[in-house]
Amino acid sequence: MRWFKRTFLILVALLAGPVFMLVGGNVLGEDWRTASRESANIAPDPATTKEAVVHVYGARTYSWRGAFGVHTWISVKPTDATTYTIYEVIGWRQRYGNGVLAIHNGSPDRYWFGKRPELLAELRGDGVDAVIKQIDTAARAYPFKDRYTVYPGPNSNTFTAWVAKKVPALRLDLPPTAIGKDYLGDNLVSEVPSGTGYQFSIGGLFGILAAVEEGLEVNIIGLTFGIDPKSLAIKLPGIGRLGLIPQVSRVKEDSSS
Repeated sequence: MRWFKRTFLILVALLAGPVFMLVGGNVLGEDWRTASRESANIAPDPATTKEAVVHVYGARTYSWRGAFGVHTWISVKPTDATTYTIYEVIGWRQRYGNGVLAIHNGSPDRYWFGKRPELLAELRGDGVDAVIKQIDTAARAYPFKDRYTVYPGPNSNTFTAWVAKKVPALRLDLPPTAIGKDYLGDNLVSEVPSGTGYQFSIGGLFGILAAVEEGLEVNIIGLTFGIDPKSLAIKLPGIGRLGLIPQVSRVKEDSSS
């Protein structure tokens, strides 16, 4: 019975955060047909902003899945461009026989079916046009364009992590709730999305990650525990990142240096 007790305690630890979010985190939201898709007014207005901009966003996924994870995407605007281009993977496209990779123009910071997005990374100004070209090249080379699995991947977060690994300038530290970011396909070892360390992962279900930006993370059945000494933060399944230093401020400082 000892193994049963240990297994039970592990499951409680893994699911406590998602249950907390499900009960008190307002993740269920409203009907997807009426849920907000308006701009969160985070991104600079392209009509008045000439400089190049790269933003990476994450928002809680729709319905009960939001208790566990987020959907992430990348928005870019080259110098003097009057609109943003969004790069993301959308699972429902597969139902209609389309590839899951979507590249389209539009509002870069829309609510994800009622859930306000969070800015995860930002690059602006000189040199960013070259980064945008790298993002476009990496996105179009994404190896899972015709595959999508909510858990453990490949999914939208697998895509964002893939692009980040190909574009070191992003130094992207994806949140622990970005389930699928640790899916490596047939590989067992890879650089982390920020490019500042390495990770070992078995099918996105079990693994370990160590890096300057991400800190130390342990993945158990796709759910992540971790510590980030650089930001004085802990990372918990479902709940996400809890830290004393705002993550986006650090990314902005890195991107402007």
